[in-house]
Amino acid sequence: MISFERECRTPSSESYVIWEDGGLVGRIDVHYQADQVHATLCTTADADEARIQVLIDAADEQLVMTANPYREDFVVSVWKGSPAGVYSDDSSDEDDDEDEDVFRLN
Repeated sequence: MISFERECRTPSSESYVIWEDGGLVGRIDVHYQADQVHATLCTTADADEARIQVLIDAADEQLVMTANPYREDFVVSVWKGSPAGVYSDDSSDEDDDEDEDVFRLN
């Protein structure tokens, strides 16, 4: 079963991690704009067209239709690859120059 775990939300967008049977299979960012919904789906490099369609259908059914059931279009850009990590600007390191933006792997 495919499930979505929300990472963040704004008034017009949401980001989710995608899980299936306890394993990470991707992430999706969904942006709501009037009668259209745009999304960026990132999944594994080995995902074929059928797999991608299953993920899109699950996102449409579990996320998009519950938030915007009368949308006119759901446009999805798909990226295939492997996770490289999650980076953030960590201000806890006192040795860094305060004016310098440093991004670290979490």
